[in-house]
Amino acid sequence: MLGQFVNEPYTDFSVPENRRAQEAALQEISKKFDRQVPLFIGGKEITSERKLKSFNPSNKDQIVSTFHRAGKKEVDLAMEAALRAFEKWRWVAPKERALVLMRAANILRRRKMEVNAWMITEAGKSWIEAEADTSEAVDFLEFYAREMIRWSEIKGVTPFPREYPELNYIPLGVTAVIPPWNFPMAILTGMTVAAIVTGNTVLLKPASDSPAIGYLLVEIMREAGLPDGVLNFIPGSGGEIGDYLVEHPKTRLICFTGSKEVGLRIIELAAKTSPGQIWVKRVIAEMGGKDTIVVDHETDLDDAARNIVASAFGYQGQKCSACSRAIIVQSVYEKMIKKIAALTEQLTVGPTENPENYMGPVINQASQEKILSYIEIGKKEGKLVSGGEKAPGNGYFLKPTVFRDIQPGARLDQEEIFGPLLAVIKAKDFDQAIQIANSTEYGLTGSVYTRNRYKIETAKKLFYVGNLYINRKCTGAMVGAHPFGGFNMSGTDSKAGGMDYLGLFMQAKSISEKIG
Repeated sequence: MLGQFVNEPYTDFSVPENRRAQEAALQEISKKFDRQVPLFIGGKEITSERKLKSFNPSNKDQIVSTFHRAGKKEVDLAMEAALRAFEKWRWVAPKERALVLMRAANILRRRKMEVNAWMITEAGKSWIEAEADTSEAVDFLEFYAREMIRWSEIKGVTPFPREYPELNYIPLGVTAVIPPWNFPMAILTGMTVAAIVTGNTVLLKPASDSPAIGYLLVEIMREAGLPDGVLNFIPGSGGEIGDYLVEHPKTRLICFTGSKEVGLRIIELAAKTSPGQIWVKRVIAEMGGKDTIVVDHETDLDDAARNIVASAFGYQGQKCSACSRAIIVQSVYEKMIKKIAALTEQLTVGPTENPENYMGPVINQASQEKILSYIEIGKKEGKLVSGGEKAPGNGYFLKPTVFRDIQPGARLDQEEIFGPLLAVIKAKDFDQAIQIANSTEYGLTGSVYTRNRYKIETAKKLFYVGNLYINRKCTGAMVGAHPFGGFNMSGTDSKAGGMDYLGLFMQAKSISEKIG
């Protein structure tokens, strides 16, 4: 019998042995930077004429990996392999599929320092952010394995006279998994193994900025005993093969995490029937956020300030759950500005290979330029409190930036920036703060700091987000405890890491046999 699900504990890097192990892993993976990684289709390594390179955003001239690049021809090969594998994998018992995930979880634990090292280097994650990402991937493997067993045991029907009714949950088919670069192991793993454990087969197109991390999952699943063709790895340009994957008549399900713009395009393309298509495609889309921490005067202001800064600048603000807005009631507004500014000024910025740096680089040049353009907008819309410029180094470094006196409706109040930029907004009272928080098209995460029970209950009813936190930061959702996914333009209302999530990857078949 399986034990109860428990979240994976984080490695304590203050322990010298753990610190040395992570340093050794960073040294070891650097020996592989000159490798060329093939596609993986139908259990075979496939090469192509064109290449895709990933770089270290802390050292923008350093190539981390070179990958063979998939085009439409390789997508077709992968689709054929996935369709063949589906005819066998769909009939494998749910418990057997779950065992593959549990074996993979053990392998990932064993390789945790290595996986962390790739994220530190290829994605610019700090040591603790990489550790949290890898641990979350372990959680998804363990949680979804148990969930598949639970789903397989659901009866779903009531007795009926002289008949034997049953309800079975069956897989959908070939799934296109299109993950983001910002949680390159956790989200990629969660979406991929949710599809696999429910009996589907997968075409995995990793994010172009983090393909090396995606390939680690392929290695881990192969070692765990996943049959050939169930997981096919096809790195390539989203512009070249993204639409083709979505529009392909044999694609049954698209699982995507990324921007609102790309998510809406996927939903639009998937709604159009391609020649030869015999089903309505299903789309699971986790999109953006404009996340908010509301601060009331009846709270611990120091704790609120610490968690605003942690939520805004952890992983350089490159989380869909990051605190992009702090909405503060006017009676404590000036006090909170001083506290936030003081904490922000203490943050260190530099290469994440050095664990002393709290913040690393943003992911690439385009991202850096976009954030800098929003900083210029912020100088017109509010007053600069801290940061507002590049930080030194041969990477895409930016200083953590805070603007005050941003007005409701301003661009810094409404638009997702995806970087280390915090807009601070004044509200006359708690009720107005909630109104401002709800004023965007997004509805992903939010947090409220207050000790007033009436105000807490008001926020629970009226703060319209998929993940609401009370007196804690708005980042750091834990698998199982905090099923994750937002409202409105933040996505299709799926809840990753929740007990209803696997149902999105299956369809119900009702069968009833007459007795006598």
